[in-house]
Amino acid sequence: MKDDRLAARVRSASRQALETMVQFCIDTDVSAFLIAGDLYDGQERSAKTAAYLVSQMQRLAEAGVRVFYIKGNHDAENPIAGEIALPPNVHVFDGRGETVQLGDHPVYIHGVSFRERHAPESLLPKYPSPEPSAVNIAMMHTSLTGAEGHDLYAPCSVAELAGAGFDYWALGHVHKRQVHSQNPWIVMPGMPQGRDIGEAGPKTASLLTIENGKIDVSEVETSVVEFRSCDCDLAGAESDEDIRNALRKSLRAQAGRGAAILRLRLTGQTSLAWQIRQLSDAWREEADSIAEGIGTLWLEKMSVDAVPLRETASGDAVEEVQQMMTEIAAEPGFLETMTTELEQILALLPADRRRELAPDEGAQDRLLRELAEDAVLDMTARMRGQGA
Repeated sequence: MKDDRLAARVRSASRQALETMVQFCIDTDVSAFLIAGDLYDGQERSAKTAAYLVSQMQRLAEAGVRVFYIKGNHDAENPIAGEIALPPNVHVFDGRGETVQLGDHPVYIHGVSFRERHAPESLLPKYPSPEPSAVNIAMMHTSLTGAEGHDLYAPCSVAELAGAGFDYWALGHVHKRQVHSQNPWIVMPGMPQGRDIGEAGPKTASLLTIENGKIDVSEVETSVVEFRSCDCDLAGAESDEDIRNALRKSLRAQAGRGAAILRLRLTGQTSLAWQIRQLSDAWREEADSIAEGIGTLWLEKMSVDAVPLRETASGDAVEEVQQMMTEIAAEPGFLETMTTELEQILALLPADRRRELAPDEGAQDRLLRELAEDAVLDMTARMRGQGA
């Protein structure tokens, strides 16, 4: 994330999300807290992070809550994950496959940790057989048969998991929540706190309630701040004050939905479209100021998609140049050259940022065309000038 302040806020929100889950466990007297991998993020080293994690696990220990944790790909590559001593209430599964009974309850937790960052083969053969006449919960860190924006890890199918005989599969790795099956339960709970616009919307944790051998699953809200996209309609705006009023209306509507980091898009037909695009930095400052005044909103990005009212050709020199630039941007030779340059730029970015911008070839092509279109419109706005 480019804005250091927002990056710090997201880091803080991730910790607050963990605190929310820990407090919920304590308040509702849950028996166990399951962590299906990627407790850490990549190779980031931080003794402060380690100490913070120990403190939260200790809170659970003091409340009598057991913790069951399998290491995912990020945990396996993180040096801290193998160095810190977690409280005795935390059971970290090994890479061979283990089964642990939950106290004296007829409930058994099964898990296999990643030994290394990559797991190109299925981990399913490593899981011990389910215990008879009991509730069997299995934890696995996997991308299943593949997910957009994620490399293939510990591949297996939903059908293979369903046929393994367990009552509940607690999955990890893919950041988007999805219930793949209810008989047996196969749940990818997603992540408790989004980190960028690619992880937009509210986030939750899954709560398992077991009664008479039957599992019921519900969601517990965990995200402290949401990532959202927001459109501001400037249709008919004829003055700066009209634009400000539209910004206030759109942002205040978002405020009623809780704390959020926004991507704001200015849309609609207005005679001020070229001026807005030309002065987009100034309007971004205006939007930032309005959001700051609200107090629960922060802008990550603002884009201008407002268009001029005039649709008929005027034949002036600027329009001719705009048409020429549009035609050049659509030429195969231009697109081929720009594709190569875009690939070189993307290669310099961190993996998660690349996945956000262009998770596949189709998304990369769309990004390239959007950049070319924006470049033409920005140049046109500069030529039109403020008064056009």
